[in-house]
Amino acid sequence: MAMGLGIDIGTAQVVIATSAGDVALREPSVIAVSRANGRVLACGQKAHAMLGRNPESVAVVRPIRKGVISDYGYAETMLRHFVRRVCSYKVIKPNTAVTQPSAVTEVEERSLVEAVSAAGVRRVTLMEKAVAALIGTGADITAPEGHMVVDMGAGTTDVAVVSLSGVAASHSLRVGGDDLDEAIVRYVRGKYNHAIGLSTAEWLKCELGRVLPTNDDEWREVKGRATLTGLPAIQRVTAGDVRRAIEEPVSRMLFAITRTMEETLPDLAGDVLREGMILVGGTALLGGLPARITAETGIPCRVAENPTECGAKGAYIALTNPKKLQNSVYNVSQFDRPDELWG
Repeated sequence: MAMGLGIDIGTAQVVIATSAGDVALREPSVIAVSRANGRVLACGQKAHAMLGRNPESVAVVRPIRKGVISDYGYAETMLRHFVRRVCSYKVIKPNTAVTQPSAVTEVEERSLVEAVSAAGVRRVTLMEKAVAALIGTGADITAPEGHMVVDMGAGTTDVAVVSLSGVAASHSLRVGGDDLDEAIVRYVRGKYNHAIGLSTAEWLKCELGRVLPTNDDEWREVKGRATLTGLPAIQRVTAGDVRRAIEEPVSRMLFAITRTMEETLPDLAGDVLREGMILVGGTALLGGLPARITAETGIPCRVAENPTECGAKGAYIALTNPKKLQNSVYNVSQFDRPDELWG
């Protein structure tokens, strides 16, 4: 019997689940390759540590951008490396359920299917990220009641209201945690004439990131380069600085939630008001985010347990329990790997 894998391919990380409660792999979506001969030097965490510190002879690439494949060759190589780490001992190649944002083009979808297929799997089943994440939280999406989930990743924000295994209303926005990092880089450079890298900005976001004006005076020192002199420097950055820097992209995420609710049927909206909204994804861990969403929408809001793992777990559950999506208005797409692609 073929092994089943639930794969959540995100802009920041790839998560692979092999059972409902078992995450077999969670690695950054980064690959390092020698420019001289194309040899893969590292994938995942080791490659991520090279970001911003690599010499010209080494290309450090993030092949997933805004939730879709931006560099097919590197994405295929990276995914093959991850899949082999999880199931190299299996004789029969695995079936997979793979998550994708709801707003993708046919070209982007086909690119994802071909890359995953070339990584060494037998069948690819595509699922919307928000639906998979909702299943991964333990919600019963087959019931005749509305469930709302917001998947806030590094590249995209996907909002969905699901009932009877179907998507009743949804909105996908190509804004995520990476946009927050870039906003912090711009703000620090503009206010302090201090240049920092994206890795440092991400660290600041994790340390001081919040969306409500609490403890704005808390600070961290960051190393970088003074833009006026070109010399190394240390700059103190406050939580208030970070909050003001990320306000614009955070507001766009909140607008996506409001827009989805405007398109939701009244009875389902009542269900959401009663059951509340679930946040998943790494950006959902921003300080004060559930409280702000509740303040602006009136909907109770909570962050799921292990929010970065829900997508992969939900994809695995749907793959191994087809009744979750069977005989419903939600139709998954399945792709068999052509025989000529087998190597």
